Amino acid sequence: MSIARHPVKRRGLAFKLSLMILTGTAVIFTAAFGYNYIYSRNQILKNVETNAQNLTLAAVNRIETVLRGVEKDPSYLAHALSEKKFDHQTLLGRVEALLNTNPDIFGSAVAFEPYAFDPESLYFAPYYYRDGISLKLKLIYLGNKLYQYFFWDWYQIPKELERAVWSEPYFDEGAGNIVMSTYSVPFSRKSGDTRVFTGIVTADISLDWLVDIVSRLSPYESGYAFLISQSGVFVTHPDREVIMRESIFSVAEAANDRELRETGRAMIRGETGFVALKKHFSGQKAWMYYAPLPSVGWSIGVVFPEEALFSGLKDLSRTVLIIGTAGFGILFLIIVLISGTITRPLRTLAGKAAEIARGNLDIEVTEVKSNDEIGELSRSFDNMKVALKEYIANLAETTAAKERYESELKIARTIQMSFLPKNFPPFPENVEFDIYATLDSAKEVGGDLYDFFLLDEDHLFFSIGDVSGKGVPAALFMAATKTLMKGTAGRDMAPSDVLSRVNRELCLGNDSMMFVTVFCGILNFRTGEVLYSNAGHNPPLILRAGQPPEWLTLPDGFFLGTMEDSVYETRQILLAPGDMLLLYTDGVTEAMNGDKFFYEERRLIRVTEDHGHEPPENLVREILRSVRDFAGSEPQSDDITMLALSFRRRAENPS
Repeated sequence: MSIARHPVKRRGLAFKLSLMILTGTAVIFTAAFGYNYIYSRNQILKNVETNAQNLTLAAVNRIETVLRGVEKDPSYLAHALSEKKFDHQTLLGRVEALLNTNPDIFGSAVAFEPYAFDPESLYFAPYYYRDGISLKLKLIYLGNKLYQYFFWDWYQIPKELERAVWSEPYFDEGAGNIVMSTYSVPFSRKSGDTRVFTGIVTADISLDWLVDIVSRLSPYESGYAFLISQSGVFVTHPDREVIMRESIFSVAEAANDRELRETGRAMIRGETGFVALKKHFSGQKAWMYYAPLPSVGWSIGVVFPEEALFSGLKDLSRTVLIIGTAGFGILFLIIVLISGTITRPLRTLAGKAAEIARGNLDIEVTEVKSNDEIGELSRSFDNMKVALKEYIANLAETTAAKERYESELKIARTIQMSFLPKNFPPFPENVEFDIYATLDSAKEVGGDLYDFFLLDEDHLFFSIGDVSGKGVPAALFMAATKTLMKGTAGRDMAPSDVLSRVNRELCLGNDSMMFVTVFCGILNFRTGEVLYSNAGHNPPLILRAGQPPEWLTLPDGFFLGTMEDSVYETRQILLAPGDMLLLYTDGVTEAMNGDKFFYEERRLIRVTEDHGHEPPENLVREILRSVRDFAGSEPQSDDITMLALSFRRRAENPS
């Protein structure tokens, strides 16, 4: 008699706990909530963009109408001056009439080329402008030794371009004495068969009315608008400290904001757009609409704070979220009450898991014979024990390999440092000079180098360099550079020739395009003469006895390792007894403190002023101490390398 076997019915844990109800409800609610939020947000942004476009274009049209009107009058006068000559009084009358007929023009001038109006007058430029209080027209004549108008941009640019142009905003010192922009129209007269440039007719507009128009653009209390010139300089802005002092590019550079920099480029190209702004630019997260002023090539930006845009949406979303959370809480309590008896096996497995977490991988996991997820979980725990044992064994092996790598890296650093001379004084028998150098390395292997050695009984070769990048490749490139420098330098070879030869060798097979900056020199310690050359390195300081430190003038020279045909130049200075040269790498001047400020050259000069009269070793140690005090607890990010060479006295000629 055979017994019929019925298949075991698998009941999943999700079914027992009614998890699908809770999960499905959560998914539906989240999707609906998310879709509603995103859709509403996009609609708000679309409406804001449309409103901003309408507001901005209305302001642009108002401004353009004024500017086009301003452009007509000087253009007519320039045309008239091209066809005929006016006497003095007639010319004044025409300029005065130009201002009387166009109240938007602040001032107007007719500026002639030297001796073009009067053969005996270098300057002739009558200028009518409106007095700031009475608004009556006043006449002055531009041109004197302090205000040579034919060198100003409003005169030179249209002259060179041979067309009318609007100038960048500027403070017109000596004429209107206000912040203005000038529309300049060149005119010329016939001289034989050709036309000769004769002068410029200008129309000045005060930028105060622009501030009023632009300030009314933003519909939100916390928003604002601004205007930038063709070069990105702020012409109007709520923060008056940035007007005519900052540009959209300087703000982007200070914040290292690539997107803002690209937006600024689009604005000065005359494009229109609607973009998101980061917090640093507007004081908070915001959106900006921008549009051009075609006449002058400027651009208007209107900033809308995101908090004001989405405040209503956030309040609604918060209310919906609270209601949904309360509903989920009630549903959760019902499921917990129903599933209390079902989850008992899970509590047993949780206890076993705690033992495994404490490292007891030999504990027996109670077998659960049910054919649901709990049964599978118990079997998975058993498999996990085996996997954990294997993982711990592999981890121990990996840790040992990492320790070996770190040890090898330290050995590599030790080998790298062994290339550098470290015994001081290195030439005690040579009392004509004193030299000291140090390399304070960062945590990882770096690429700084220094070297010095005697070429003969009268000449000392010295150098300092900084390889691009860090790590083992930089260390290898540093070792190759130092070896080539020492193998190439010779008594009858100029420093520029040394750099040229080393550069050609480093360029061979340099597929990684690494490069090194180098300064090198040869001291004749019998005469104090120093021949030196440079390959893109920081300029050394020269400390002359009884004088403030100054930067050594360097010849042009591209860094080594990238261009085989680079040309280098040798220059010469003469050191007097007591003079000193200080060579350094950018690890000194670019050391940072906790506030991310650089040490900078001014601090370096201050320390050399205080300790430049001391021996080279004392000076180098004082600079190193100053850099460390400045950096504080900030980790050192680059090698700090210095070399100080002091010329004590000239050697006596052998008898």
